Amino acid sequence: METALYGPGGFFLRPEGPAGHFRTSVHASPLFAGAVARLLAEVAAELGTDDVAVVDMGAGRGELLSGVLAAVPAGLRVRAYAVERAAPPEGLDPRVAWVAEPPAGVRGLLFANEWLDNVPVDVAERDGSGTDRYVEVAPDGTERLGAPVAGADAAWLARWWPLREPGERAEIGRSRDEAWARAAGTLAAGLAVAVDYAHTAGARPPFGTLTGFRAGREVPPVPDGTCDITAHVALDACAAASGGAGAGGTGPGGAEAGGTGPVGGTDAGGAEAGGTGPVGGTGAGAVGGTEAGAVGGTEAGAVGGTSADAPFPGRSGLLPYGTRLVTQREALRRLGVSGGRPPVETARTDPAGYVRALARAGQAAELTARGGLGDFTWLLQRVPGEGYCPA
Repeated sequence: METALYGPGGFFLRPEGPAGHFRTSVHASPLFAGAVARLLAEVAAELGTDDVAVVDMGAGRGELLSGVLAAVPAGLRVRAYAVERAAPPEGLDPRVAWVAEPPAGVRGLLFANEWLDNVPVDVAERDGSGTDRYVEVAPDGTERLGAPVAGADAAWLARWWPLREPGERAEIGRSRDEAWARAAGTLAAGLAVAVDYAHTAGARPPFGTLTGFRAGREVPPVPDGTCDITAHVALDACAAASGGAGAGGTGPGGAEAGGTGPVGGTDAGGAEAGGTGPVGGTGAGAVGGTEAGAVGGTEAGAVGGTSADAPFPGRSGLLPYGTRLVTQREALRRLGVSGGRPPVETARTDPAGYVRALARAGQAAELTARGGLGDFTWLLQRVPGEGYCPA
């Protein structure tokens, strides 16, 4: 997977970039970048500064950062970093620093849109004797069962994705936990956000999610460099791995030293068919919890705890005191992206404005649609630091 995506001639190093093969939220509408810009402004306000950093993990060709820089409010000075393994595109906004690794010690927003689903993972399958074995794959896609899963990978499976029956499969997410903990750990203070199709403990797909995409179509995940290879993300495991992350450390349950997941891959995965949506929850926007935005907690916005998120006056209420998971539908709604149609009477008083508002409503509807982009999960983790106090 590493070679097929990022090696010589790898899929994400091809000149057309991700946008040549699939449609992500970034490509769907500038409303997405506008929402990220609002979130960045909220982080800056909490940090008490008008000079803030935004770090785009897996920046593709810089589309998200270009949109964010165009949408930030006047007076906010933004230092933008595109973390990407491909070469920078021609015509890149000169305000964007193109880097291979996220800068250490910055204060602001780290945003990873469809990055973790392309951090390479190993696949495990339970054989007929009840042994979990690695799935080995040839460049033409031919598979066979290999050695038994052992060590840290076996421990990860036992905790996060235990296999029960012969033929069941799992994507071992340890490399993603480590990659996310390292990325979030580069912030000195601020907010780290990962956005991906996701699943949580208790609702894992029994046969995994590994698949390929090429030219907008789902294809077999053949690791020959001709297609995207992607798998949904166990974001609850990532959250645990980077709990309390800050510059220079990973916090409780953090990643092991020397983790293998690449930092600086490419936005990918796009609007994949059959997204998982909210999993295992019973309330609006729940992922594995029992109230909106809850994950293992007892109040909205809690992850493994009991304290609630109180929305800040005039703000989205998205910024957590610790960690939270919400659907993209809920996150964008809180950031002002609504698919509501404009009043019909506007068509008579301001026809051009009505058409513009109608177009925006259509774009917002696509970004928040059930069964589509709205089913992405947002992992939001506060990185506490000096001067970062809730308003």
